[in-house]
Amino acid sequence: MSEEKQKKNLTVLGQETEFEGILEFTDNLVITGKFQGEIKASGDLEIEKGSVCNVRKMTANSIVISGTVTGDIDAPERLEICSGSVVHGDVKTSRIRIAEDVDFEGEISMLERESDYNLFKLASKEYKESLVLKSDDPR
Repeated sequence: MSEEKQKKNLTVLGQETEFEGILEFTDNLVITGKFQGEIKASGDLEIEKGSVCNVRKMTANSIVISGTVTGDIDAPERLEICSGSVVHGDVKTSRIRIAEDVDFEGEISMLERESDYNLFKLASKEYKESLVLKSDDPR
């Protein structure tokens, strides 16, 4: 894990939390409650199972969705839509993973993004570790 990611704080909007407005952050955020408005972030975002987000636009470096999201999504690094999720909106990302049993309605635009890794200099194990997604992490 990079030193920069280790230094980032994690904030959780709990199950009883309902937030409406514009949410901006630079660290990592987990939403387990309800959100309505717009999200502008340079950090990573996770929408937990049971949470509901109605957004004009949701922007974060990396987004993992296990709940319900209605609105457009911009995740330049990657987007993961987990089993049982509901996503209605257009998506822009450079990497996407959609599990089975997902209710998705919208368009997907793939961004061209150069890898942070030189594939020819990495050992096979290092390359595989660079591609591990959150759902593969046993934590």
